[in-house]
Amino acid sequence: MICTRRATQSVALAIAIVSVAGAIGCDRSTTAPTPASPVISAISAAASSVAAGGTMPATVRLTASASGAGSTVTLSSSNSAALTVPPSVVIPAGSSSATFTVTAVAAGAATVRASLDNSSQSLALVVTGQPATLSAIRVSASSVVGGSALTGTVVLSGAAPAGGALVRLSSADPVDVPGNVTVPAGASSADFAIRTRQVVAATTGTVDGSFGGVAASVAFAITVPTTATASFGVVGDSETETCSLTNGGNTLACTFDGSTSTAPGAIVAWDWSYGVAGIFSQTTSGPVLAMPAVNCSIVPAPPFPAGTAAFPLIVMLTIRDALGNVSALSIHQSRVLPQGVCGF
Repeated sequence: MICTRRATQSVALAIAIVSVAGAIGCDRSTTAPTPASPVISAISAAASSVAAGGTMPATVRLTASASGAGSTVTLSSSNSAALTVPPSVVIPAGSSSATFTVTAVAAGAATVRASLDNSSQSLALVVTGQPATLSAIRVSASSVVGGSALTGTVVLSGAAPAGGALVRLSSADPVDVPGNVTVPAGASSADFAIRTRQVVAATTGTVDGSFGGVAASVAFAITVPTTATASFGVVGDSETETCSLTNGGNTLACTFDGSTSTAPGAIVAWDWSYGVAGIFSQTTSGPVLAMPAVNCSIVPAPPFPAGTAAFPLIVMLTIRDALGNVSALSIHQSRVLPQGVCGF
């Protein structure tokens, strides 16, 4: 009887030890750290200022993606008389940012504050007095010889809003301008190109523009040239200033364009000369010479000189007008590629 009682007590003690150990092990295996909740990392806007009466997008960002039903960020403005914001914005689950709209009311400064739990970020903004409008259009010169170009500038009354200011432009012959020009956000002016046509008598050119309900215009003199001036450019089939020998070496795959030439009278002839080793000549009644005729004598005999892949091409132009005026020789240097013809 005594032996049996001791055995029973030993078994009971062993069971108690195993139970305690198991309980401790279970506690360790079921306890997991709680992930940190996302907090606000930044708040930003499309620009640092906005005109009164306008709106602008702003963005609030979290350190991690929102979970569950999303995160509701509380918004406030320190000066609602100048700028207002919605009371809150929801960042959807799975996203770490959301965009809201700030509304400019009147001139002044305001700080937008975004808050979530115990985190917050602030953004300082300035509201300008009035929405920007077109203030003026300027040109780089008050007078230009017909056929020449000049630079125009649109000027706003203030900074362009977020997204920029699209200023509409228009003109009439002999002036040509793009249909519009964009003033970048935060800037107050932008340049654009003005082209003019050659005229037979002095005239006035105008450029008109509008933005923000306000129109403006500028006028300038377009004069008749007093001397003949040859001017041109060279455009290749693949890049500017590069012509290729094609058609078995019988043509240059490029275009000579002398449309920027000017003269007191109507230009009646464009006298072209071009070549490398041999010089070729051709006269056109219009300003453009496309695919000039040549032969293999235009370039030196093969092979290529060591270390070269193209030959320097000299192009020359003289113009003549109906009044008998002749321009000085205009010289332009480009290059020519044999392109696997004429023995190269």
